[in-house]
Amino acid sequence: MSGESSSAAEWFTRLEPARPPDYLPRRPDDPRLGEVVEFWEGDLDALKPGRAVLLGFPQDEGVRRNNGRAGAAEAPREIRRFLYRLTLWDGVSDVNLAERPPLDLGNVWLDGPLERTQEVLGKVIGTILEKGAVPVVLGGGHETAYGHYLGYVNARSRLGIINIDAHLDVRPCLGGLGHSGSPFRQALKHPTQPLPGANYVCLGAQPQSVSWQHWAYVHRRGGLVYWAPKLWWSLPKRFRQQLQRLHEADCHIYVTIDADAVRAVEVPGVSAPNPSGLLVGDDVITCARLAGRFPSVSSFDLVEINPRFDRDGQSARWAALVVWNFLIGLAGRPSSVNGVTLSN
Repeated sequence: MSGESSSAAEWFTRLEPARPPDYLPRRPDDPRLGEVVEFWEGDLDALKPGRAVLLGFPQDEGVRRNNGRAGAAEAPREIRRFLYRLTLWDGVSDVNLAERPPLDLGNVWLDGPLERTQEVLGKVIGTILEKGAVPVVLGGGHETAYGHYLGYVNARSRLGIINIDAHLDVRPCLGGLGHSGSPFRQALKHPTQPLPGANYVCLGAQPQSVSWQHWAYVHRRGGLVYWAPKLWWSLPKRFRQQLQRLHEADCHIYVTIDADAVRAVEVPGVSAPNPSGLLVGDDVITCARLAGRFPSVSSFDLVEINPRFDRDGQSARWAALVVWNFLIGLAGRPSSVNGVTLSN
């Protein structure tokens, strides 16, 4: 990777630091995640191999360009609020996050148009990857994904993307500008490092929400689309199969979860509510834990939570649980496979 992304002076000034939560009841017999998270103060050495690094992207300009419901920009704050209330110890796996606490870099500062903030996101992610740490990005709309992809461009590594989503997000740009519905077309058409079509997988696509033209665009390039009705009882199984396929193709894997893949009755606070999505939000949580454990998964994000349309924090709480399960999976990943180094 080029040394450009390693310059903290270039992009650290474009981050809004996160602060330790002041709402946690401090009980020595019941510690919570927010008590052990390290909040970054500019030390690149804190980006340790295999370490989860949280980064917020409070951006929904792409949602507005795509005629969606604005509000996803508020999600990183709300997801953190519930995430940091969760426990350190997982009784199922006996993993304790106190032994491998995440690092929180804060949020990308939005001081320009979408394209500029995506470039900054890509530079930050590129540095995290270069250090062997694991970015965990809290969106924002799904325009997050293109900025996330840019983080891999300088690495020049073979990448596979698994997208759990009701939509394929391969719409054309509008007036030459990207949006929340275009990130994977932009990745597939990147001018210097296009994503190979066979390395794109969408799990959970909704037949009534995907046009034939968009399906054909992915299909012609060798990408895979799994329709939601065929995954109602098998999402974790298919997800595991695609992890293994991309691993065998010698790919680093970026997993992205769009909250609108799940039925609105379970996750109502999203940019595009889904009345007939994946039946069980728990299956997506299972996939997040599988992703954390899997050695080739080098980054993760969760997008399209919209607190403006949530009910009693229901969706943000679900999102926090998804992220917590990824963190538990990653912390339980054998140390010999943590800190995957990106290379040609």
